[in-house]
Amino acid sequence: MCPDKFRGTLSAAEAAAAMARGLRSAGIDEVLEMPLADGGEGTLEALLAARGGSTRTARVTGPLGESVEAAYALLPDGTAVIEMARASGLALVGRRNDPLRASTRGTGELIAAALRGGARRVVVGVGGSASTDGGLAAVEALGWSLAGADVTVACDVTTPFLDAATIYGPQKGASDAQVSLLTRRLERLAGEYTNRTGVDVTEIEGGGAAGGLAGGLAAIGARLEPGFDVVAVAAGLEAAMGDADLVVTGEGRLDVTSFEGKVVGGVLEWAAEENVDHRAVIVGQATEQGREELSVLGAIDLYVLTDRVWQSGEAFSRATTLVEESAIDAARKAFG
Repeated sequence: MCPDKFRGTLSAAEAAAAMARGLRSAGIDEVLEMPLADGGEGTLEALLAARGGSTRTARVTGPLGESVEAAYALLPDGTAVIEMARASGLALVGRRNDPLRASTRGTGELIAAALRGGARRVVVGVGGSASTDGGLAAVEALGWSLAGADVTVACDVTTPFLDAATIYGPQKGASDAQVSLLTRRLERLAGEYTNRTGVDVTEIEGGGAAGGLAGGLAAIGARLEPGFDVVAVAAGLEAAMGDADLVVTGEGRLDVTSFEGKVVGGVLEWAAEENVDHRAVIVGQATEQGREELSVLGAIDLYVLTDRVWQSGEAFSRATTLVEESAIDAARKAFG
């Protein structure tokens, strides 16, 4: 059972638990719950649920300079999991955001705190950023060095560094004039990164993720990897699939982006490569394009919560029960 979150209703762990209850109700005893994420929101909780570990907190600088208490996870193998949104996220400031002033300093401070706390490796999920500072404030907070640490940036986009402001600036409240100013800043910063580190961040796929934070961390030695792959490997998904007869994944909304580096598409691809006999997807709602994309991937059973209720609002209020019922149907379809 390896779903993503159902945004606004169920966390990935809650969805996996509901799916597991459904399978057990159908008489399936050996069920493994493995909630997943794509490197954005939910990554920390998903890996804690899959691997165990502890949550720690550090007081860091928020996006607009205020002090915030940010949590990170420390897994049993010494890997720290950081969601940059907890230190530098748009949700921390909402409509009060100042796109020109917002910075990633807190994320750099959180990475530094994890390293001081004994982390041997750091995974940084970069979804939900408030800033477009190219990661400069985070890099400065780290003293332009990762001090030999193994740092992986989990990205779910391939946006180039210099396109960060154009693509994501408006979402963070930037006007057209501010987008142009932020783009010029990124151009100057790219040159500074090249001069100081020898790394051309404009050539790095995904360098524009989180307003260029991904590129900034890459300039001082971090690796950028697809977010789903990072989380799936850390959770042990491949090994779990080796013995699976049925894999069930899901999310709140199935659309074309579900197959572009997201959990559902990634799970189905991995399951196909592992020759898992049965694959099922449980989602809150599904667009026609999402259904079409799914149909070309072979024999996959789709269960849509909004198809099981009279009014779409019920799919939200009764999500847990509907996921369980869908899982029961998936088990019966797979095993008779």
